Amino acid sequence: MSVFTPAEITYLQSQRLAVWLPVGRVASRTSCPCRFVGGHGFAQRKKYRDVQRNPRVAIVIDDLATVDPWRPRMIEIRGLADILPTGGEAIGPGFDPPIFRIRPRRIVSIGIDGDEPFSSNARSVS
Repeated sequence: MSVFTPAEITYLQSQRLAVWLPVGRVASRTSCPCRFVGGHGFAQRKKYRDVQRNPRVAIVIDDLATVDPWRPRMIEIRGLADILPTGGEAIGPGFDPPIFRIRPRRIVSIGIDGDEPFSSNARSVS
């Protein structure tokens, strides 16, 4: 059973970019736009090193479904990232094999489930 609702899964499958929020050494958050989980030269990137030191992460995926009427959509996923040695090459040509898998602990979505533009769904998951 998925921790995501069917609407959240559909939304996640439709998006290509996310904002990566690793937990820094002093527990501060820094944001970094990124692809979801991998990339070119992935194992040499700061986010890869950050996860090696501390697997607690959050990603935010957002967009505007429409601007008239104003209808933003967003999902934030907080959890623990695992570094997998393979799988990243399936994302696209030239992508490195390492990839992150995020085990969600907290999910917050806005404007994804329900008909209301600012409907929200926040929950802790295990």
